[in-house]
Amino acid sequence: MVSQRSQLPTTSPVKSLVAGGVVIAAAVVLFDVRDVGGWLARSQPQVNEKSCHEFVQTEAKLSREQLAELLTIPERDSKARVREVVAEPYCRLASLNVRADVQAEREAYPLEFDPKTQLVILYENDEYAGYRFNFE
Repeated sequence: MVSQRSQLPTTSPVKSLVAGGVVIAAAVVLFDVRDVGGWLARSQPQVNEKSCHEFVQTEAKLSREQLAELLTIPERDSKARVREVVAEPYCRLASLNVRADVQAEREAYPLEFDPKTQLVILYENDEYAGYRFNFE
């Protein structure tokens, strides 16, 4: 009886290299290597420090709950009322004139849940005049 050897299909080295390259390319597409450094920076406040005129509380962060409560405060309420919710800011920005003869103060708070975004609160004559978000 003649023994038959089972023949395993052999793959060429070129096919193996191409398959390996496809796997590596897919991994690079799925894992954005440009954002690796961002993982480390996400836990730190990302307020644009160039815009800060004076640093007040460098550990200050605004939680979702604080933000939600702040949004219920009507404009022209007192600065003291706003401070009951948000406490001390991360930093103060340079003052500016929004309207004639009215000096406006601005304070920045990084968001705890999105450190690359900051909430800037505007005050005119110790009254809450509004807010805006600064996206980095």
